[in-house]
Amino acid sequence: MAATASSATMARRLRAFKRWMKSQGIDCSDALEITHSVEQGICVYAKCDLEEGDVVATIPKDSCLTVNTSSAKDIIEDYGFEGPLGLSFALMYEISLGHASPWAPYLHLLPDSEPLPLVWTLDEVDSLLCGTELHKGQMVKEDKVLIYDDWKENILPLMDSTSLKLNPDFFGAEQYIAAKSLVASRSFEVDDYHGFGMVPLADLFNHKTGAENVHFTTELSNGDSDNDTDNNDEGKNTSDDEPLYENSCDDGNSEDPSYLRDDSKILETIIVKSVKAGDEIHYTHLHIWRCECGVFNTYGSMGNAGLLHRYGFTEPDNPNDIVNIDLELVLHWSSSLFSSRHSRGRLSLWRRLDYHGCDSQNSEYFEISSNGEPQVELLILLYIMLLPEEAYNKLDLYACTAGNLNLNEIAISLEKGMISFGKTSEISKELLLTKSVCDALLGLADARESLYASSSVDNDIDALKNCSISDRKLYHSLTLRVSERMILKKLRTYAATAAAQSHTTTAKGFLSRKKSKKMT
Repeated sequence: MAATASSATMARRLRAFKRWMKSQGIDCSDALEITHSVEQGICVYAKCDLEEGDVVATIPKDSCLTVNTSSAKDIIEDYGFEGPLGLSFALMYEISLGHASPWAPYLHLLPDSEPLPLVWTLDEVDSLLCGTELHKGQMVKEDKVLIYDDWKENILPLMDSTSLKLNPDFFGAEQYIAAKSLVASRSFEVDDYHGFGMVPLADLFNHKTGAENVHFTTELSNGDSDNDTDNNDEGKNTSDDEPLYENSCDDGNSEDPSYLRDDSKILETIIVKSVKAGDEIHYTHLHIWRCECGVFNTYGSMGNAGLLHRYGFTEPDNPNDIVNIDLELVLHWSSSLFSSRHSRGRLSLWRRLDYHGCDSQNSEYFEISSNGEPQVELLILLYIMLLPEEAYNKLDLYACTAGNLNLNEIAISLEKGMISFGKTSEISKELLLTKSVCDALLGLADARESLYASSSVDNDIDALKNCSISDRKLYHSLTLRVSERMILKKLRTYAATAAAQSHTTTAKGFLSRKKSKKMT
């Protein structure tokens, strides 16, 4: 394993890995250059221009480390280990074999663990992630507890087995969590027979959002059509519990392992978007794509909180970033202005009109997109919270008496205009953004901002500028905090702009009515 290996050591390990690939029948095109640096780690570059359809690598499935190819296959079957548990144990077992493992040169290239928050200390989680989406829901701490319980229930009993003779230095809780981090961040679903596994070479491509240029697929050996292959893409695993994509390869013979195994024996790496010489190659989920500096793989459309949680890294200016405003925070804001009875009644009406926020881990929340735009359900809730009593009573009465009402028929006539409470896609945000709703958004942005420990977003930006990417925990936690806090800054701008427009519209309406009265 390559934890703190020097550049010279990594260069030797890369050479050994390339020799091992040839011995395993892994064909890596001469058009690809695999390099290592202290700052960037391992990267894959294009040595010449590559065009769509070029096959740049073929990987025999038997060279992949899976529960069915591992030296621990019999143990895994005997104890009924499945999914990530089985693959994590297989990885630990191969690491314990050292140079005797068939995958030794590949394993020596891997880090001891990926820097997922899962492997951080609790102090690091509390200090580096304070206020972020990963911290406020205690997600990381819950992950640690669940995985430790998983190890205690399944792996620890094997340590006492005299017949297995497992070395405790390689099968402790810390080693299990490290293996889980590698499986979570690097494993691919190979096929129905192999399940998901560690795919040498494929997992060396880096990720970059929105620039996919490489695709991993299956080379068929039994005459199946290309269309079948397209429908059976293998996916990068996105969580500790399930792969990103469900494998759809099932022609009624899923109970016949030999059929599944012989269906296709090779994984191909195909360029799906042209790459210029000198560019790095990346992938998304199961794809490789081009950025201005190399060849990359991609993990799909995911914000920085998801990327850090699942894969251990972040991206500056990630367009998929979001910040959540918890319903609990909204109710706290409401209680600072109104009575508890008022807040409960307005929330109840909002629910009876069939609105709700997003749900996750027994928490309800509203998303703020990367451009600072709030989820429309939040705007509707704030609008109802701030309705004048007379308008609220009319709407409440109608909702109570209409039974199974058609929400598109519900309307409230206010001075600002007519707002129909129906499908969110049909509701005008401009009409919802009254001055009071905009003020509420500003208050919620401040309340959400207060969860961060550092004094200001400018402090975090300065710290990020002075942080080396080699300090991965600090660098990526700072990137996450900055990206979230910049979204809150955009939310404030969004609310302030809407408030100014609302004031202008109201003033114009007042002048128009005043002029009309004079004419009469």
